[in-house]
Amino acid sequence: MVTDKVLFLTPRSVLPPPPPRYTVPLAYAAGASNGMAVPILETNNVISHPEGGCPLQVGEEIDPGTLHAIQLLTMATSGTYELQDDLHLATPPPHPSEAPITNPNPLATVPTPPTSGVKLTLVSVDGQKKVPRLYNMRNGFSDLRNIKEDDKDGRTSESGSDTFRKTSQSVPTFGESNPALAPAATKDGLKRRKPKNNIVKSSSSFVSRVILHESLTKRLSERNPDSIFAFANINRAFQWLDLGSKSKEEPLAKILFTKAHMLCHDVNELTKTASHIDVVMGSSAGDIIWYEPMSQKYARINKNGVVCNSPVTHIKWIPGSENLFLAAHANGHLVVYDKEKEDALFTPEANDVFGKPGASTNARKAMTVLKSVNSKNQKTNPVSVWKLSNQRVNQFAFSPDHKHLAIVIEDGTLRIMDYLKEEMLDIFRSYYGGMICVCWSPDGKYIVTGGQDDLVTIWSFPEQKIIARCQGHNSWVSTVAFDPWRCDERTYRFGSVGDDCRLLLWDFSVGMLHRPKALQATARQRNSIVASGTFLSRHRTDSTSNRKRSDSDRTEKPDDDDEEVTVCHPVEPRARTAHLPPIMSKIVGEDPICWLGFQEDCIMTSSLEGHIRTWHRPREGPNESRINLSSATASGSGSVS
Repeated sequence: MVTDKVLFLTPRSVLPPPPPRYTVPLAYAAGASNGMAVPILETNNVISHPEGGCPLQVGEEIDPGTLHAIQLLTMATSGTYELQDDLHLATPPPHPSEAPITNPNPLATVPTPPTSGVKLTLVSVDGQKKVPRLYNMRNGFSDLRNIKEDDKDGRTSESGSDTFRKTSQSVPTFGESNPALAPAATKDGLKRRKPKNNIVKSSSSFVSRVILHESLTKRLSERNPDSIFAFANINRAFQWLDLGSKSKEEPLAKILFTKAHMLCHDVNELTKTASHIDVVMGSSAGDIIWYEPMSQKYARINKNGVVCNSPVTHIKWIPGSENLFLAAHANGHLVVYDKEKEDALFTPEANDVFGKPGASTNARKAMTVLKSVNSKNQKTNPVSVWKLSNQRVNQFAFSPDHKHLAIVIEDGTLRIMDYLKEEMLDIFRSYYGGMICVCWSPDGKYIVTGGQDDLVTIWSFPEQKIIARCQGHNSWVSTVAFDPWRCDERTYRFGSVGDDCRLLLWDFSVGMLHRPKALQATARQRNSIVASGTFLSRHRTDSTSNRKRSDSDRTEKPDDDDEEVTVCHPVEPRARTAHLPPIMSKIVGEDPICWLGFQEDCIMTSSLEGHIRTWHRPREGPNESRINLSSATASGSGSVS
């Protein structure tokens, strides 16, 4: 007789139930026009080479800084940027354990697309890096707030290269004055440290799986030394690409994460070598991954949001530091982490970290230092924590002099910070809506922002004021970037991309800032603007005392007379602001463009759905032509030093 056997399990042997699995492989295509759920299957990257498609017609203008040059504006060298290839990254399907996306907006009828758009980080590890002309001329850094500018044309009273050389050695490193942050002596000496965990064999529930190229070692040994690596995020996937390879569509490595999307990433330019690359990436869960692709090792920082339980919106290595990086969180915090420190539950420190009560809070709550870099408690992360707002910090950018930080926030403000001193200096406001993106000019004189007001705005850093509003986009501006290969001492080129699927290029110069509408209007309008537009003239910026402007909403001066105060600048009326049109505007795709990068030989963009497009620059040397013509103009007019 067969009897049923009953298996009795002790409580210790009972396993927790498995996570729920969602068998319907549906996801929401990024930027889908109808917003409906569509099946997404994991596929390979696809590259195409459009013939004659989407060229960029650009006029390379001559420097209009002098009257003679203004008369030669019609003598522009036209150039055509040819679309070389379109690399379409594969969108990974959602993990089976991920619940369907729900939109927190009660008025929304469709779910929010689970993506931040594809962002790229480009890095050249062993080729000889070519430096733009403007960087060659000024091979150091200076504090532009202390440079006197000429009343007539806004040029510095000293030559740029001399000024930069004098101060290049005086720029401190963030946290170097705190002995608690001094690196500990190790046996390996100068050997680069790597994370300890093998990401390929990882048992972490955060890492779903890793796909390595079957010939990874061979491809790395045979690669062109001048080729460029690219790191790209698309939804929950993170890809490592070799853009100099004949099969650039095949990633060297592809990491898939669980219940988190990588939103931002950066490469440490100081520690990179042919055999070592330090990459940090921030996720929608708040976790940060320190990744070394050559050895496939990784470490997890801010695990489960122990330091800051908020998505990481932007991340950058601090200039000049091997270990420290700065992360912006969606809750309005900026946090400095050390890649080699363990995490600890963060509790804000007392307000006397600077030696006097209340000093850690900047004027009018412009910034609250929750933990200072000067704190003696530096055994664990975080190194420093700054609260700027209750709204999302969208992006930040370090100045070329490695002293200042430009930050754009969802509350519609651009904030200028001396991050070495942990002090907020200036607060500017958008025309309306939040600010999304920010960048510095290569010489550090100008800051360009883009935002939800569909405008690109140019700000003068030494003069602490708005210079021009640039109209041309029909939707939110997602990224702005200067083209250092088309910048010199007087003329600047930058680009912008946005949700309207457009790529725009802009040119401006010192001469255009004197008479912002003179190049676009009749002579009569030009004269009236110059005569009545005193607000457009460039005044002398002799010292930081000019910060106390009569039209600024200034805070009360603290007890220490030498301490800077935060200046809150009012919104400049449109009638008092120059308007700059683009020199080129082109729809380059069918989905929003979310990243823009300039290389010596090309322009690159990436889109929400994973299209990485590359345009080759014109064959002629328009920059050299501009330099020669500018020199000829200078010799003819004698006004250019």
